[in-house]
Amino acid sequence: LCGLPAEMAQTVRMTLLGATGKIPCGKWFLKRCYAPKREGLEREVFGIHFRNPIGIGSGFDANGDRLNELSALGFGFVEIGSVVPRPQPGTPRPRLKRLRKERSYVDNSGYPSRGMEYILNNVRKRTPYTADLVIGCNIGKLTASHVENSTKEYLRVFRNMYQYVDFFVINIACNTAAKRFIPRTREEILALIEPLFEFRRGQLDYRPILLKISPDLTKEELDTVIDILIETPLDGIEAVAGSLDLMPEYKGAATGALLTQRAIEVVRYIAERTEHNYPIIGSGGAISPEDIDALMEAGASLVALNSGIRESGFRLLKKWAERVKK
Repeated sequence: LCGLPAEMAQTVRMTLLGATGKIPCGKWFLKRCYAPKREGLEREVFGIHFRNPIGIGSGFDANGDRLNELSALGFGFVEIGSVVPRPQPGTPRPRLKRLRKERSYVDNSGYPSRGMEYILNNVRKRTPYTADLVIGCNIGKLTASHVENSTKEYLRVFRNMYQYVDFFVINIACNTAAKRFIPRTREEILALIEPLFEFRRGQLDYRPILLKISPDLTKEELDTVIDILIETPLDGIEAVAGSLDLMPEYKGAATGALLTQRAIEVVRYIAERTEHNYPIIGSGGAISPEDIDALMEAGASLVALNSGIRESGFRLLKKWAERVKK
């Protein structure tokens, strides 16, 4: 798939994955070839049991179409989304550029999505393959809507998805379109998450809530996020989304190897400032087993892959597991 344009390659990859899952013994084949053995890889994070700490990040299976197959591949969790209240097409193609020498991508997609109702229909369909798969829901903002509507949009998705997923990631780094949404002040962030806390208080089941943050935050802005983590019922942070600053000559957010070092730095800073008392999902830039280890050594409890699978394939999880067991 390396010779294809980046977005086409991903479409082909997911189509082949779905076709494999539909043939007799297809999911068994995926499990046999790609899934690591589970001994010693399990862990508990924010009260949830993960069969291993390596999962699929948002944007890879945005609409939740391949949950069965990704579970058969052995991933510990899948983060769907960004989920938005209604369908949106994203920006015109081409919108995902591959930087081959840098093993990186520039994403200007604008979060194309089939919308909450479609995704909800997919996550309701638990099967024996997804029975123990942890599913996270990344909530984003509709690109075309006004900022004033953001709180209502996030709350609407949160309320409707609440009973069907295991944790939530509130994306405050919606930066893959010309009309960006990156709340940076305490007031802006609290306006988004406080209604979610209020709704959760009235539920019988507890769903952890995390913030997904931009790597381009200043130290002061990052400190603001950490203070919110410590002072509110927030459960953790996902660090980081794509970067607008790394490749300013391109339209969109840079991900992949260009982002690796910054992601590690942010994870380490959050972990040290919180004395390793809060879960962190490390994302952005992990394209090798060594990168995964570096994020976890910096303080990540879990690692979410996206560009890493596009660059290194589905065997990346198994290669990491084999490295851990040596």
